[in-house]
Amino acid sequence: MNNKILIITHTADNFSIEKVTEYIAQNGCEVIRFDVDLYPLQNKLTTKFEDGKWISILETPDAKHRLDDIAAVWYRRAYNIANGLKEEIDTKFYGAAMGEIRNTLFGFLESIDTYSLGKPSIYRRLDSKEEQLKIAHKIGLTVPETCLTNNPEEAKQFIIKHKNVVAKMQTGFAIYEDGVESVVFTNVVGEEKFEELDSLLYCPMQFQKMIQKKKELRVTVVGQDVYAFEIDSQQSEDAKVDWRKDGVNLIDKWVQTELPKEVEEKVLELLDVYNVDYGALDIIVSPEDEYFFIEINAAGEFFWLDNLTEGHQISKSIADVLCDKAPRRNNMVLA
Repeated sequence: MNNKILIITHTADNFSIEKVTEYIAQNGCEVIRFDVDLYPLQNKLTTKFEDGKWISILETPDAKHRLDDIAAVWYRRAYNIANGLKEEIDTKFYGAAMGEIRNTLFGFLESIDTYSLGKPSIYRRLDSKEEQLKIAHKIGLTVPETCLTNNPEEAKQFIIKHKNVVAKMQTGFAIYEDGVESVVFTNVVGEEKFEELDSLLYCPMQFQKMIQKKKELRVTVVGQDVYAFEIDSQQSEDAKVDWRKDGVNLIDKWVQTELPKEVEEKVLELLDVYNVDYGALDIIVSPEDEYFFIEINAAGEFFWLDNLTEGHQISKSIADVLCDKAPRRNNMVLA
C-alpha cells in the first residue's frame, strides 16, 4: 500500500506539524518532511524523466526519499526558502539564483500528480480578496460594502457615504525600518484623514463599511469538517478594530461555537467553488446577528484553536483527509 504523506514546511514551523504527524502515524501512514528553508543548501531535489518514467528524489541530511509515489501532499508553508544562501554566493548571482530556486521548487510542487492539501497556484488564487468577496456574495454570504481603489476621490466619496469605514491592506503589509517590522493592521478612517488619502496614488487600499461587532469568528474548515470559534474582541481596547493587535492576550479567550446551518452550508459551498479542503475564514457577527464574510485564508494558522479542542481535532481532521480516511474534494490535475 502506498502510504507516504509529504509535508512541505520549514524548520521553524510550530508544533501543529507534530500533532498532524502523530495522527498520520495512527492512520498507518508515514510522513516525509520537506523543510524548504534547507533547500537548496541541505535538501537536494531531483526530477528525472528516463525510460518513459518520471522519478523524483528528495535527499535530506537524514535520508533519501522517492517522491513520485507519495499518496498525498500537505503544502503548509513555504517560508524562508534558501536560508543562508546569501552568505554563500556572490551577491550579483543571488537574485537570479533565488528566482531559479523558487521556480524549480514551486514547479515541482505544482506538478505532483496526487491529492494535494494546498498548492502554490491555489494560494495565489486565494490572494485575490476581490474574487473572494465576489464569490461569497454570489453564493449568498453577506459581504460588507467595499471599495478597492488607488483613486483618492473615490475613497473620499465612499467614506462620506458610509461614515464609519475601515481601511486595510490586502497582503500581510509590513514596513521595515532599522530592522524593526511594523505590520499595518486594519484601522478606522474618517473625514479627518482626507489629507492622507492622496497617498493612495502610490499604493491602493481596501476600504469597507465598518461592521459593529457583537463577536468575531474564526472558522477553520478541513474537508467537510467545520470548526467555528468565537471571541468577544470588544473586551480589549486594542482589539476592537483588529483582534490581531491584542492577539496574544486573547489567545485563550476563544470559545468553540456552532455556525447557523445556512451559513455553514454556504461556507462549505465556498470551499467547493475553490475546490480546496482547507480554509480559515474570518467572519464578523453584528449586534443584529448578521454574519458578515470578511475573508478566507488558504493557509491560515489553526494551532491555537486546535489546542482548545478535545484531543486536537483539527489536526486529526487534516491527517484523516491526507490519509484518505475522510471525504475530500478530489483535485488531482494531471489526469
